[in-house]
Amino acid sequence: MSDSRPVKLTVTHRFKDSAERVFNAWIHPVRASCWLFVTAPEKPLVRAEINARVGGRFCLSDLRDGEEVEHVGEYLEVNQPRRLVFTFAVPKYSPDYDRVTVDIVPDGEDCVLTLTHEMGPDGEKWKDSTEKGWSKMLGALDTWLYEAPATIQYR
Repeated sequence: MSDSRPVKLTVTHRFKDSAERVFNAWIHPVRASCWLFVTAPEKPLVRAEINARVGGRFCLSDLRDGEEVEHVGEYLEVNQPRRLVFTFAVPKYSPDYDRVTVDIVPDGEDCVLTLTHEMGPDGEKWKDSTEKGWSKMLGALDTWLYEAPATIQYR
């Protein structure tokens, strides 16, 4: 049996915040729109729809050269606050769906997040830029968590 997603990359980031708070930043649309797929602070997302349940979908869109670019997927596993697994695609650039696993392990008052992104054979050409992109986004999440009050409430 062959692996349909042979290209794999892993990014790890330590957060000085709880696993619950880090996890929640992935599944609440307002929170996610502050850092997830945001290419620059002055370029916020134009749409953030998240239905974080097994079988639920997400669509996060940013503007690139005046055109809306969607990042879409379906949740395969939601184990709050420890694990998210979802499919992932950017249809404008490829019809292929990747698989992303986010594992969050508490470590005292902090936590360690390990993100694994699995791509098909054509993903080899995107591997380095994808790894850099995830690293940048996790850094943006870290900054956002530091700047946003811990008690902030969103619908």
